[in-house]
Amino acid sequence: MIFDLAIFYSLSLTILEEKPVVAKVLSGILATVLSYILNREWSFKNRGGRERHHEALLFFTISGIGVLLAAAPLWIANNVFDIRASQENLTTLVVVDFVLNYIIGNLLQMVFRFWALRRFAFPDENVHIIDPDLVDEAVEEEFGHS
Repeated sequence: MIFDLAIFYSLSLTILEEKPVVAKVLSGILATVLSYILNREWSFKNRGGRERHHEALLFFTISGIGVLLAAAPLWIANNVFDIRASQENLTTLVVVDFVLNYIIGNLLQMVFRFWALRRFAFPDENVHIIDPDLVDEAVEEEFGHS
């Protein structure tokens, strides 16, 4: 979040001042790359069971949806309610952007990404792997030899 915040404000207060949604999407993409590395090597280090390229594809697809969810409140505020045009004070604009991006938007994407990453990209590998020998032993114990 701090990385995303720094990139967003660096862009939205300078070269992308008139395009805050573009700044949010770019900061989200850069934060997603960092997030993949941190999630793969730290948060979900002991989970997985998928090939790395399949896992990365799922991660970036899920994260892409998360970036759009995080940008949605800012997009709605700027394109539906035209909030940027009504703000004359830079401090107010910075606070409004923060609330829209990093409280509402990040809350939406954080909940979605945690659920989806845990469910699809980094599943508990023990749930998806069935040892045929254990199944045979369980059947023999239950029903005896056939």
